[in-house]
Amino acid sequence: MKSVKEIKRWKTLKKNQDNCDINTVIELAWCDKTSFESIKIQTGLLEKDVIKIMRSNLKKTSFKIWRERVYSRKAKHEKLSNYNFTETKK
Repeated sequence: MKSVKEIKRWKTLKKNQDNCDINTVIELAWCDKTSFESIKIQTGLLEKDVIKIMRSNLKKTSFKIWRERVYSRKAKHEKLSNYNFTETKK
């Protein structure tokens, strides 16, 4: 029998169209060196989808802190960064 925590996790995963692991998306989004373009390549999720996942799975204050970090970092947007993330991924 599945625990309540597992059931909630599966319901959250089913809401995600691409059925990728929410924890992986959150981990990639928190990482300062991972751009939204890299997240899209790995999971198929657009930036707006990542934002929705973060908003629905983080506490309100944690989400605000994350958004402030994202806006202040060029690395989250590959077009603004001089570093090419996709070439380093294998």
